[in-house]
Amino acid sequence: MAEDLERRIQAVEDRNRRVEGDKAWEVSWARRGLIMAFTYLALGVYMWTIGILNPWLNAIVPAVAFVLSTLTMPFFKKWWLSKREKGR
Repeated sequence: MAEDLERRIQAVEDRNRRVEGDKAWEVSWARRGLIMAFTYLALGVYMWTIGILNPWLNAIVPAVAFVLSTLTMPFFKKWWLSKREKGR
């Protein structure tokens, strides 16, 4: 019985570590930077392929827009959660 309890506690602690790591990754600058770089590269290649003038310059706009959206999401999440709690 004690071994089963220890095993279950260890499983919960392992899960908590994974969840904390996932949360840290979601808000990390490394993740945002990688997504921004991939967005920029994908759109730059696409625009270049279809013959848009200045594709690498034009690809900056959506990449920067993504970063700005990730910076504002915590504010909107907090606002949404407060509105949700008031409705209960």
